[in-house]
Amino acid sequence: MSNEKTSFNDASRRKRFEKNPINGTKYTIAISSAKGGVGKSTFATNLALALKNLGLKIGLLDADIYGPSLPKLFSINQKPESKNGKLIPINKYNIQCISMGFLTEEQTPMIWRGPMVTSAIKTFTQKVEWNDLDFIIVDMPPGTGDTQLTFAQEIKLDGVIIVSTPQELALQDVKRGIAMFDKLNVNIIGLVDNMSFFFGDDGKKYHIFGEGGVKRTSEEFKKDFLGEIPINSEVGKFGDLGKPIVESLPDHEISRIYLKFAEKIKLSYLQD
Repeated sequence: MSNEKTSFNDASRRKRFEKNPINGTKYTIAISSAKGGVGKSTFATNLALALKNLGLKIGLLDADIYGPSLPKLFSINQKPESKNGKLIPINKYNIQCISMGFLTEEQTPMIWRGPMVTSAIKTFTQKVEWNDLDFIIVDMPPGTGDTQLTFAQEIKLDGVIIVSTPQELALQDVKRGIAMFDKLNVNIIGLVDNMSFFFGDDGKKYHIFGEGGVKRTSEEFKKDFLGEIPINSEVGKFGDLGKPIVESLPDHEISRIYLKFAEKIKLSYLQD
């Protein structure tokens, strides 16, 4: 009798901690930073485009319920259709896309409590007709709240890339994010130093947000340092136009950096 009880409890415990894959996808990669304003959404969209340029089938899930960026960055102004109780992703630049911004008006504030956010995330991961994707890139919101916990605890995440600027103020929050993912046993692929520096008209390199902070943080937490992305005005310009730089200028120096990130990911997960 005691053995049966133990067996039942073990099964119940396994079910409680079982993580659900996103149907229609092979691998789920989250792009995260516990700090806002570090260029995470720009990174997510350009990485998705770089992976697509390698011949992979890619999806892009904008998980920032309160401040969705995908409608602007991809210039999408339509609502997704539904079929058999599931949302059909909008295809743009040959990438399957979903965002709360597709379902609401641009100026509508999302005044939602935590359970409503969790419900929306479950809809995007369980009730969207993702079609035969190699990778789905998830653009996480800032912080370490309901969205991050829902993904980390309930969704099968194959890895997370953490994006930050090198200043200490940003890195304080990034360290909290690293600790959260480590505690929840989510694989951290590595850290990216975004808006790391820029070249002045005099040809000199300027580190206006500080230098080396992201690399030092990666060493402190024993994570891979994936590299730096410099500040370039073309990135913001093409993002505002709804056609990110990797799509607009695939041979640009910034686009080539994203392509190197994409090649690393492809090699790590799709070696065959």
